[in-house]
Amino acid sequence: MSTDTPSTLHRQWHLLQRIPRHHWIGTVDLQRSLQREGIDVTLRTIQRDLNALSRSFPLEANNLNPQGWRWKKTAPAMDLPQMTSSQALTFLMVEDHLRQLTPGSVLDELKPYFDTARRVARAGAPRGSHWVDKVRVVPATQPLIPPVIDPECLRSVQEALLTNRRLDVVYDSRSKQARVDATIDPLALVQRGPVIYLIASRDGADEIRRFAMHRVRKAWVREERVKKPAGFDLDEYLARGGMGFGNGGKMKKVKIVLSREAGEHLYESRLSEDQVIRELPDGRLEITATVADTPQLGWWLRGMGNE
Repeated sequence: MSTDTPSTLHRQWHLLQRIPRHHWIGTVDLQRSLQREGIDVTLRTIQRDLNALSRSFPLEANNLNPQGWRWKKTAPAMDLPQMTSSQALTFLMVEDHLRQLTPGSVLDELKPYFDTARRVARAGAPRGSHWVDKVRVVPATQPLIPPVIDPECLRSVQEALLTNRRLDVVYDSRSKQARVDATIDPLALVQRGPVIYLIASRDGADEIRRFAMHRVRKAWVREERVKKPAGFDLDEYLARGGMGFGNGGKMKKVKIVLSREAGEHLYESRLSEDQVIRELPDGRLEITATVADTPQLGWWLRGMGNE
């Protein structure tokens, strides 16, 4: 690898970071990626760098015109520098939670780092006591077995979301008790408990709908670009109770009275930013908070018992 100047080393390091493992990338795409980082370089220089780097790193070219480059399948991961045990654990938890929400192509790119995290976590555990085997995340509600999602449908949905393209789907509508065909504009994937939902609009309308991924029977990616509803913001939609199966917009101020045993956890896990807790003379807690008015709120309140 040529290291005649610091700028060459800097450019070639960024170049190595942008070469994929599971698909080919051309010099034009690499040039654009480097330019976004403020590195101005000619196509000829990039080709010269790649030829030089391939003599020291496990890179391969497809010898087409234009020529594509990628890491060889047998190439080891370029380990993250000084990955700590806590960072390794974080990587493994991310892998576990995003396995179904993240496109397979993205997870494939991250797999070498997840493998590195596993090695670091296990190597750092004293006397064979493996840290990664001692950390779990459990639901706060009754555990449920996740419904089965068709992997091909999931891949199509993920591709459409990545490329901002529309979808044709065949969907089992529980409300209509029928199988329906629809053209939708996919906006996001959201996991709610054990169920993954596709947030989308239909036929270019502004109304936001939820499609349970396990009821999507077929999905095809269209060439048309997504028609995003005006003003849609995923975080705002969620904050206003969109996944509580309400109207995703109406907020209300509630006042509830709970026994200390039932409500004490709200000191640490608040209902809202404006929550106020007042201790009553009989020891019970009076909680006021502004929350999204959804059926989920009603389910939660009923779960508190007859207070």
